[in-house]
Amino acid sequence: MQRRGFLLLSLLALLALTSAVAKKKDKVKKGGPGSECAEWTWGPCTPSSKDCGVGFREGTCGAQTQRIRCRVPCNWKKEFGADCKYKFESWGACDGGTGTKARQGTLKKARYNAQCQETIRVTKPCTPKTKAKAKG
Repeated sequence: MQRRGFLLLSLLALLALTSAVAKKKDKVKKGGPGSECAEWTWGPCTPSSKDCGVGFREGTCGAQTQRIRCRVPCNWKKEFGADCKYKFESWGACDGGTGTKARQGTLKKARYNAQCQETIRVTKPCTPKTKAKAKG
């Protein structure tokens, strides 16, 4: 009786293992970006609505085309795109003439073969000095 139970348990374990391996092979066969082709060229992430949020990115490789989901952050800088990642210096002093302060960024990473500038300069309005509120 114990032998039968052990055989039954072994058979169930073997079935579970082969099922898991088969599922893993199916996932590999379905493929994703780069499954059959090595040189994918990806376009920019295009939001589905408005100018930020969830959208799609199209890729081509030879005669193949694919669309993958992507997301454009809502605080991205349109001047240099969401696929160009920069390392920025600290903000400079406020320029009294223009009322803005500036900082420079150097390219850290270009995602999906994006065409990015090596260095960029961004500006923002100076914030007025606010007095700290006294706790009462």
